[in-house]
Amino acid sequence: MSQESCHDKDQASVDWLFWTCLILVVIFFFCHLLGVFPQGDLKALSGSVHELILEMWWGVAFGILFIGWLGQIPRAAVTKLFGTKANFQGIMRATLAGIFLDLCSHGILMVGAKLYERGLSLGQLMAFLIASPWNSLSLTFILFSLIGVELTLLFIVLSGVIAVISGMVFETLVQSGTLPKNPNQDSDSEQSVSLRVVFEDLLSKMIHVKQWGSVLKEGISEGKMVVRWLLLGVLVASAIQTWVSVDLLKAWVGPTFFGLMMTLVFATLIEVCSEGLAPVAADIVKRASAPGNGFAFLMTGVSTDYTEILVIRQATGSLKIALFLPLITTPQVVFISYFMNQIY
Repeated sequence: MSQESCHDKDQASVDWLFWTCLILVVIFFFCHLLGVFPQGDLKALSGSVHELILEMWWGVAFGILFIGWLGQIPRAAVTKLFGTKANFQGIMRATLAGIFLDLCSHGILMVGAKLYERGLSLGQLMAFLIASPWNSLSLTFILFSLIGVELTLLFIVLSGVIAVISGMVFETLVQSGTLPKNPNQDSDSEQSVSLRVVFEDLLSKMIHVKQWGSVLKEGISEGKMVVRWLLLGVLVASAIQTWVSVDLLKAWVGPTFFGLMMTLVFATLIEVCSEGLAPVAADIVKRASAPGNGFAFLMTGVSTDYTEILVIRQATGSLKIALFLPLITTPQVVFISYFMNQIY
């Protein structure tokens, strides 16, 4: 009885952050669409909100569908597909999945949170998130055209290296008891399910229209946790884009150690979808002649992004885990980026 009462109380509570941010975003979006603000800062602010929503909506939509269908897959199948918790091969699988899954940084957060719930180890979760946001296939081709094939492939390889190293470090910290393990893991699950049977069942469900309704409902319910922070990120990023000039940003991100540090700061503050990050990173590479800073700009959006940290905290239930993400990845990003500036 007490559990049921507690659940009802949680369901009845109002998510003020979600609804406040949603209302503000909707207001600014449609005000720009209808031309309510003819000029001034409000026009710029509403324009930024409008642009960011158009950039990220598809990634969020695909993320919602993906986690809805992921909810139909048994936890044991997810564990078997990605490998065992402290296995280097499992970290590699998660890294490759992150690189090849064609979703933006916002959609990938929802998928990562769901995978953690389905039993992905902490190290695999981090490797998946670190490798994925700007390494989607579609964005790779965009970067090919912006900065060239050679530099793009170098960026992908180095991000994969950071993802694998970080994943193994997280696994080591879990094994030592410094960080908590994923409570959703089942150590015996790898042998308890046939992947062929699971995916045959999944394909049979996909042809039924009614099943799509329940999938969408679950995806929206699960995705709300991430969307609330994305909406906040849209408002914060729009405010920065409105009141901090591009010229000022460019003047501070040259190929020096100071420029690298300032790049990390800007990338942390600017909450933009991965598609929005690519042109800015390319501009840093070409016009500021700082390829290392361009790499850092892309990677820091993963390593120190406040949306990612907040979502990881909520998904894992641990602020300590969330704060270890920038602690482990940022030194690697700085080291690689600095030497990239010296070589290129």
